[in-house]
Amino acid sequence: MSSLAERMVPDQLLFYCRPGFEADVAAEVAANVERLGWQGRAEFIDQSGFVNLVVGDERPANELHRQLAFERLIFARQSLVALPSLQLKRDDRLSPILKQVMESGWSFDSIWHETPDTNEGKALAGLIKALTRPLESALRKRGALRRKAGGRRLHLFWMGGDLVQLGMSFPGNRSELPGGIRRLRFPAAAPSRSTLKLEEAWHEFIPREEWDVRLSEGMQAADLGAAPGGWTWQLVARGMHVYAIDNGPMKGDLMATGMVEHLREDGFVWEPPYRLDWLVCDIVDKPARVTAMVQRWLTRSWCREAVFNLKLPMRRRWEEVERCLAQLEDAVADAGVRATLRCRHLYHDREEVTVHVRLRD
Repeated sequence: MSSLAERMVPDQLLFYCRPGFEADVAAEVAANVERLGWQGRAEFIDQSGFVNLVVGDERPANELHRQLAFERLIFARQSLVALPSLQLKRDDRLSPILKQVMESGWSFDSIWHETPDTNEGKALAGLIKALTRPLESALRKRGALRRKAGGRRLHLFWMGGDLVQLGMSFPGNRSELPGGIRRLRFPAAAPSRSTLKLEEAWHEFIPREEWDVRLSEGMQAADLGAAPGGWTWQLVARGMHVYAIDNGPMKGDLMATGMVEHLREDGFVWEPPYRLDWLVCDIVDKPARVTAMVQRWLTRSWCREAVFNLKLPMRRRWEEVERCLAQLEDAVADAGVRATLRCRHLYHDREEVTVHVRLRD
């Protein structure tokens, strides 16, 4: 390994995202970096699927990475401490990678090869497969890849066949999914593909070991804007009784289950007859209007947990989300209601983000 004096100190953070949302990641990260008292410059190319933050002061990027909690970020799929990207020669791609790893002094117990979520990235699968074993062998011989290294993971982010960036991730402050993407199988019986949004939200916000308690049979739920029934299907599949609120028709065999009461009413004005376990909502409307509706539910404690989507404007999406979440948090606090709130741009989301709120008794 290189001596301490010779080591390359990382001065960047690397974030993955859905292509087209680079500016939103940059705006969100910049706001958080400023709040934490750091300086940095976000660099990105539209539709590339990633953003680099070059740290602007003399402190190591590792310290900023520890302060910038991944679970609080909305638009980033992954967060890494990163080194400068490497331009590779096609006749010897491994040597520059090995050299940079050794100069960094990094050690790790696993290696992930990843690409942007683009067609160009997917085309690199064959090259990555050919390089994986030789690289692992070489790093193992040099002592960088070892059996126990505190769960640290080396990420090779391939932006092209001759361009790669090395990053490091740490347990508890990263996504544990390759590329930060949770791929789910579409259930054939579900009425629409939107069903995957709610399923992914449960995976994201509720620990799997708590599903049998917090998503249990016999619970009562409301689905506002339910038609054609994609989210209602998920609730019924968990054994919940559902008020499906929508003027549109419900599809599939949901009504035959006896678990659904379909009310052709306006989800923005409907009120539950008693406190429910769950509120879910995927209404297509302005985010401020949906936020105001959910705010009414939460401040009056009409549900114990809620999952809802905010449809995003074409521009300044981060600013709109930040404004809606701040409004909701302030209203809940002013009402004396204790709650935890998280928000994430999920893989199965498109032009929306998913918010989860859990009220604390």
